[in-house]
Amino acid sequence: MRKVLLFGAISLGAAAVSAQVPQMVTVEPKTAKPGTVLSVTGVHLGPELVEEVYLTDHKFDLKVKVLEQKDKTLVIRVPPFVKPGRMQLMVLMGGKQPKLLEQPLYVLVESKEEEVGALKQD
Repeated sequence: MRKVLLFGAISLGAAAVSAQVPQMVTVEPKTAKPGTVLSVTGVHLGPELVEEVYLTDHKFDLKVKVLEQKDKTLVIRVPPFVKPGRMQLMVLMGGKQPKLLEQPLYVLVESKEEEVGALKQD
């Protein structure tokens, strides 16, 4: 009986290891303008699991430029043509069945005009 339970435990452990899912934990800065570089930390963010990164407002998904990619960190740039608003991070997992996974992180994108407008009023 012990051999069966041990084999079952080993099988479950192997399945858990093979099911690595990208998970973003933090993003800095939380407020950005077009062109801003963001640093993201998490787990399983390497190029073997994450093929692409997006900002989404749930109506439009905008692909972002990945500047640096490691297993626990991503460095991305906010696209210059992104619209202002609250945007959620999302990743495209590679493999035989690619999947888009929304992450529990948001970035508040401000427009460049807000800064210019504030300078003109002073």
